[in-house]
Amino acid sequence: MKIAMITLKYTQSNSVCNVKGGQAIGIGAGQQSRIHCTRLAGQKADNWFLRQSPQVMGLQFVDGLGRADRDNAIDVYMGDEYEDVLREGEWQKRFKVKPEVFTAEAKKEWLAKNTNVTLGSDAFFPFSDNIERAYKSGVKYIAEPGGSVRDDLVIECADKYDMVMAFTGIRLFHH
Repeated sequence: MKIAMITLKYTQSNSVCNVKGGQAIGIGAGQQSRIHCTRLAGQKADNWFLRQSPQVMGLQFVDGLGRADRDNAIDVYMGDEYEDVLREGEWQKRFKVKPEVFTAEAKKEWLAKNTNVTLGSDAFFPFSDNIERAYKSGVKYIAEPGGSVRDDLVIECADKYDMVMAFTGIRLFHH
């Protein structure tokens, strides 16, 4: 929780930060609504965790492929446009062996293993939809200032998923 709160102190207002294993793994900042921040942080955290999957870690890149090209190949491989790096004539530019498609089912199965994520927010959660979205990205612990007129609904949603929620009383919102 400390890492999330320190990270949020230095981000643009309307920020949410997902943390796991002592590092920030997804930050959603500067969006017009808190749910957009929560979605963005969750998507980035999911992407980080997908990169840890055996399917991605086992990719065999051609010798001499630069880091930026490897990172881009991984992003495309994990995304919806994976065919761009797997079609004949393209995969050979990046991989020694043509990788299997990282299917939606395989990604979902791997993401289900991402648990005990901490989420921090620079201001209170006005609605429980933020908690619902956070849960999808393995969030178990939440640190937020509290103070919403709907805190009872947000707490109820966190309780539904057996999440631990700490009200910090510290608002890090910059305006």
